[in-house]
Parts: sequence; structure tokens; C-alpha cells
Amino acid sequence: MELLLSILRFIGIIFLVLMVFNLMIIVHEWGHFLAGRWRGLYIDRFQIWFGKPLWKKTYNGVQYGLGSIPAGGFVSLPQMAPMESIEGKVDESDEPKKDLPPITPLDKIIVAVAGPVFSFLLALVFAVVVWAVKKPVSESVGTTTIGGVVENSPAETAGIKPGDKITFVDGKQVERFQGMDSSIMWTIISSENDNIEVDLVRPGVGEMTVTVKRPAAAEVAEVEGDWLKKTWAYVSKRPPLRTIGVYPQVSPVVGRVLENSPAEAAGLEAADIIKAIDDTAVLTPIEVGRHHWKAGETVTLTVLRNNEEIKTKITPRIPEVGGEKPMLGVVWDAEGVRTLVRENPLTQVANSFNSIVKTLGAVFSPRSDVSAGHLSGPVGIMGLYYDLFQHEEGWRLALWFSVLLNVNLAILNMLPFPVLDGGHIVMASVEWVRKRPIPFKVLEVVQTAFVLFLLGFMAFVTLKDVGDRVPEGNGGGELPKETRFLPLDKDSA
Repeated sequence: MELLLSILRFIGIIFLVLMVFNLMIIVHEWGHFLAGRWRGLYIDRFQIWFGKPLWKKTYNGVQYGLGSIPAGGFVSLPQMAPMESIEGKVDESDEPKKDLPPITPLDKIIVAVAGPVFSFLLALVFAVVVWAVKKPVSESVGTTTIGGVVENSPAETAGIKPGDKITFVDGKQVERFQGMDSSIMWTIISSENDNIEVDLVRPGVGEMTVTVKRPAAAEVAEVEGDWLKKTWAYVSKRPPLRTIGVYPQVSPVVGRVLENSPAEAAGLEAADIIKAIDDTAVLTPIEVGRHHWKAGETVTLTVLRNNEEIKTKITPRIPEVGGEKPMLGVVWDAEGVRTLVRENPLTQVANSFNSIVKTLGAVFSPRSDVSAGHLSGPVGIMGLYYDLFQHEEGWRLALWFSVLLNVNLAILNMLPFPVLDGGHIVMASVEWVRKRPIPFKVLEVVQTAFVLFLLGFMAFVTLKDVGDRVPEGNGGGELPKETRFLPLDKDSA
């Protein structure tokens, strides 16, 4: 029964992901469709996804279809530019007359702009919904306080310590640890400086400034195994990013409790927050882990559950399988405490816009760590949606991510490259200035060349997306033993 429920949940999540993803494509293409109708253009097809149609139906002179390649979609407008190399040809029985009247450059620009405009409008709709239901923000994202520093890292060498509250990085104010907007991690990753200036506030000391020397290159873990395994790792893994070795401060929130563990016997539950051990306050999972636990010695935990403090006794012990030291049997929630916040819809759209612009700027910067290998395609995006929907607040997170993704869809389509909406605008502008159309053969060559480049790039990022989901394994050896607690008999309980 449990297996059946898991399968049904998996199918349900996949269905939700496809619905949300396709909604964004449909709305974007619907903008082109309506603008084309308004300007009197001939419309061949309205198709979601590329490739040979799995389903199609002609209605009112337009062939509607669902393609076989789950990426993107299009509205076929023969008067705009030759697109058969990516859209395919319409069935001869449905093929329109070849001598279609030319359209003005203004018509082309209006139709091209309509898609991104509709994406922005859908982003605003999602943003209004997010404002109404609030979005969850975790400590790992929203804090600027350092919870841990990696040993021998650039941060430790510079003197950064747990508890430090970072205020500025390279002169830029930071308001959160993760994310794209005014965050510690993004400002460090996208920095073009080798020496990063960090302003911080240290408890009991006050404001101070340290200089962190970023590593010359990110460390690349060596992959063990045969040549096939190494080749797969080389082509599928994303390039590493240089970091300074800091982690956010998060509260000790129980993510899950191991079966047969002391935590299970003590009645600990997911989402419980450990506040104290024998009246000694603890603020982070690291502090809990550093407590001098002794096997068989009972201690009292103060736990915050549903905004109410309770006390429970727990007796740590060494796991019977894979254990070396006394443990509670708790897997911590890496995100810490989550809070719901209400953010202005226009602010959400503006922040998403800034995030995409910053990402593109970092990708094209020769001194930034961020490269094309860090971008994702449809597989990665749908995978992220799948992950979000499995979260307790997944539907809220998916709504928030949809704001970002629709803005991303609008901006990327406005880039001045052939096939994209921005390319159509550039070619229409050139035609307007020249006062005569660009030769059909030139358009066909340019469009086809860029289609090949686009398909190659999509294959490249898809490899990275798949690589994120496929484990590397352990080089053919035995898997490490899982840490497990075995049931205790009544005499030892």
C-alpha cells in the first residue's frame, strides 16, 4: 500500500510539474498568437513542445498540436521568418498558399514583443498570488550570520568566525545568505576580485573589516573508476565554483528521526527545534553535535514544538550499524526555521529581473566563476519543480519560482539572437532601416545556423541537468554502511 501511495504521489507531482511548465509556454506563445491575429498575420500552427506532433487538430485554419520533444513551444508565422528548420513543415494537405502578402517591420516587432510581454504579465499574476499566500523563507536563505567556517578555508585564514554577522561584501550591502538578490554567496561567487573585502559585526567586538583571499581555482574532486565513468563525470558535472568556506547559521530543527533511535524513543518529531540541553542553550546543529554525549547517560532536552516548549529525556547510544560514537538519531533540517513573508508583487518581479540580468552578466564576464555550464534547460527546470513540490511548503515555493522563471523566459527571449524574439526584433529593425526585406536565403542560413547552435547548447545543458540527478557511485567498490539503530530488547531498553 505504501509503495502504491509513493507511485501515485510521484505521478501526481510529475503531472503538476508538466501543468505549470506548459502553462508558461502556452501563455508566452499565446501572446504571439493574439498579436498575430490582431495584425492580420497568417498562422500555420500553435504547438506546445517541438518535434513531430504526438497529437494535432486543425481548428479555424490553425493546426494545434503537442510535440514529441518536451522543450518549449511555438506559433508558426510564415510571414515573420523561415522557421522550418526548428518547427518542421506543415503537412502538405494543410499547407497554405505560398504567396503570402508581406507584413511591415512594425507588425513583426509587435508580434515578437507580445510573447515576452505576456510572460511578464504571467509573472505578475504569480507574484500577486505569492503576495496573497506569502512565500516561505528559511534561515539558510535569509540570515547573514555565519554558523560555521570550513577548516583551513579562506574565510578561516581571514579570521571570520561563527556568529559573525556579515553586512557588506566588496562594498555591496548583503541582506541574506543565499539567493541572487543582495546575498552573501552570490556576491562572492560573481565577484571578479581575488581579494574580497568583507565587512562584519562580531558579538562583543563590534564592526570590523577583513580581506578574504579567494582561491585561484576551485578544487575539482578526482573521479575514480573506468574511462567511461570519468568521461561521464567530465561532460555531465558542472564546473565547481570558488567559495570562501562559510555556512549560514540555522537553528537545530529536526528534519527526520531515525528508526529505533534514542530520538524516536524520546518522542522527537520532524520540525521540533532543540532549544537547550540540560538547561544549556543551543543555537545551531553544530552546538548540539559538539555536546559531550555519553552513551547511556540521560539528558533533558528543551524542545520547541508548535510554539510551545516541552521537555523530554533522551539517552544517546552508539548505533548498532555503522556507529562509532554516541548519537541521538536525528537528521537535521539544513534550512532551519522557515517563516512566511509577504512581498510586494512589483518587488518580486523587479528582483527576478535583476537576478536574471546579474546571472547573464556573470556568465559573460571573463573573471567570474559563473559560466554557461551552470545554466539549466527544461530538464533541470522541471527537476527543480519536482523537488519543490515534495517540500512541505512546495506549492508556495513553486509559485515563487514561477515568478522568477517567467521573467527569465521573457528576458532570454528578448536576447538579440536569431530564432529568439529579440532576433526577430533586430531583423525587423534592420528591414525598417533598409526599407526592404532581408533576402530570404540570408534569413534561412542565419536561422538554420543558430538553430543548430541552440540545439547543441540545449544538449550541453541537458547533460549537466542529467548529471545533477545521476549519482557518480563509488568507483565499483562496496557502498559505505548506513548508520542504523537496531531495535532494543526489553532487557536492554
